[in-house]
Amino acid sequence: MQSATQPPSPALIQQTLSGCQRAFALKTAIELDLFSAIGAGAATAAELAQKLAIAERGARILCDFLAVAGLLTKSGNRYAQTPDTAMYLDRRSPAYLGSVAEFLLGPEQQRRITNLTAAVRAGGNPEPQPIADFPGWVTFARAMAAYMARPAELLAERFGPVQGRILDIAAGHGLFGLAFARRSRSAEVFALDAAPVLEVAKENAARAGLAARYHLMPGDAMQIALGENYELILLTNFLHHFDAATNVALLRRIRAALAPGGRVVTLEFVPNPDRVSPPPAAAFSLTMLANTPAGDAYTFAELHAMFSSAGFATIEEHPLGENMETALLAHAG
Repeated sequence: MQSATQPPSPALIQQTLSGCQRAFALKTAIELDLFSAIGAGAATAAELAQKLAIAERGARILCDFLAVAGLLTKSGNRYAQTPDTAMYLDRRSPAYLGSVAEFLLGPEQQRRITNLTAAVRAGGNPEPQPIADFPGWVTFARAMAAYMARPAELLAERFGPVQGRILDIAAGHGLFGLAFARRSRSAEVFALDAAPVLEVAKENAARAGLAARYHLMPGDAMQIALGENYELILLTNFLHHFDAATNVALLRRIRAALAPGGRVVTLEFVPNPDRVSPPPAAAFSLTMLANTPAGDAYTFAELHAMFSSAGFATIEEHPLGENMETALLAHAG
């Protein structure tokens, strides 16, 4: 926050207006696999140019920019990874997250954020397209799987094991249901999503050796019959796409699909009541403004009201430590 005695400065405005340079410099580095090359020992612009088959001038300017941005360090003419980029942007790391850029900075997301003025005027994305018809869900499922692997494990550790039926709504990559299945030898997972997206989940289930207990339910969660007698229903990263009334209608159907004593586990970006903190959760509202007609990042009080209106007896907030999102546990009562 700017001090009252500090004179006005255009620095933050200039930095914000040029913020796209940071994003696309990082995207370029990921596409070139620059961080892996540095991790493998190519430390100078000349060495990187030779290893990556790029111009030395291009390597130098890109690496200098990344050093300014805090994504590399520089000593003399030699570059090195930071702990963060070594962990998450070197392909040799099991925690590699470079695929996330494919979705977050892909053409569809670029188009939507550049139309933000229209979304602000309309109070939401003005394009009359149902969420289920968004063309990027398969890309999302493949690109974001690495990013969601840790939250999936955290949820399964906190709320597993499960012995009965699990419904994974908007399963996407399938990692949430699969994380519970690994900890629950008798659990059967039913994954609900659009048919093309479920092909990604099917691949991940086969890779995990869980295909026999992983069942596909292609369809739209707002329309398809959900089934019944589920011990656990997963509703991760879904409610923020819709307005409160739509969510309440869905939650009523979800409650009816639970077995006696069943639970719903939700994962959401949950801002504080001031709606400007914590920054990652609060900022997510803008993503929903640009991408959905009426979605939002809801406070816990708003989510609590939705679940209560749908007939749930209790809803608890469970922060997940290092994760930017918050888990919610609801009991039908």
